[in-house]
Parts: sequence; structure tokens; C-alpha cells
Amino acid sequence: MIWLADAVLVMHALIALFIVGGLAAIWVGSLLDWEWVRHRLFRLAHLFAIGLVAILSLVGVVCPLTALEDWLRGGSVGTQGFIQRWVSRLLYYDVPVWMLTLLYVVFALAVLLSWRAVPPRQRR
Repeated sequence: MIWLADAVLVMHALIALFIVGGLAAIWVGSLLDWEWVRHRLFRLAHLFAIGLVAILSLVGVVCPLTALEDWLRGGSVGTQGFIQRWVSRLLYYDVPVWMLTLLYVVFALAVLLSWRAVPPRQRR
């Protein structure tokens, strides 16, 4: 089941990249006139992703992907494989939970404010 846990971890990292990279892409894309950063579906998916992260953190619920990965690993504390060691370093930080919650909420507000500054376009 380790390979499945690693797959969940990589998927988790890709979602985090979508959230962080998505906001950067929206702002860079608005300056470079990239049409795709104004597509409503992309923007809704992006807002939903960070909104879910922020809400789960505010109510104290562990991310379902983190819980699934832990369950698939069976709570084992053995040696880490290459994927687990390196991808985990990108995702998990040893900081107080309140600090991560604050970061998620501020990031969600920045994404929400980007709707006003760089609004999605209506379908043509």
C-alpha cells in the first residue's frame, strides 16, 4: 500500500501547486493577457480548492488527503522512501497549527480579492 500512499501524497502536492501556482498564474496572466486565467471554470476550481483548505483548517478538520495517506501507510514510522521524503518536505512544516490556518485564510482572501482585480470573463 506504500505505492498508493505515495500516489496520494503526489496528488496532494499537485493540488497545493495548483492553489499556489494558480494565484501567481492569475496575476502574471493578467499582465501578459493570457486568456485562460480568466476562464470561469478555472477560477471557480481555484477558489473552491483554497476555500475548502481554509474552511477545513478553521474548523479543525485534518485534510482528507493527509488522513488517507496516513491510513494507507498504516501509521508506520519506518524508513521513508524517496517520494515520501522529498514530497513531504514540500507539503508539511513544523509550525503551529494556528499559523497555517492564518496563512490559508489570508491566501483564500487574496484569491477572493483577485476576482475583483482580475475578474473572470463571461462566456462569449
